[in-house]
Amino acid sequence: MGTRRKSRELTLQMLFQADMGKQSAEDVRKTFWRERGDVSEDVQGFAEDLFRVATARSQEVDKLIEDHAQHWRMERMAAVDRNILRAAVAEFLAFPHTPHAVVINEAIEIARKFSAPESVQFINGVLDSVGKDLEAKPQA
Repeated sequence: MGTRRKSRELTLQMLFQADMGKQSAEDVRKTFWRERGDVSEDVQGFAEDLFRVATARSQEVDKLIEDHAQHWRMERMAAVDRNILRAAVAEFLAFPHTPHAVVINEAIEIARKFSAPESVQFINGVLDSVGKDLEAKPQA
């Protein structure tokens, strides 16, 4: 597994821990890495970057997801799905030079590993819509 894929999976796990455990980002960081001593600096660094953006810009990230997940509120989505979406949208925002197709494909592969089969299509549709919306807006 590549460095970036591993980072994205760890980001999902951190976001899931924060979401389900109702923990602050700082609390998650304190406990999460303590249990994972074998993670390289590159993997941890990218995971931390994505997690930081997803948590610091959580209102913006969640609004983008809800605006493009027609008829779905965040709290009604499966926890794994909403956190895969959060990680991917955070990557769209923080790393605009990474092709959206790459981010979407990575999110789909992670969904295949951690989520239900029917989630793949949902995640693909939401991220495709968010990606197109962001591409249409001029970058600041």
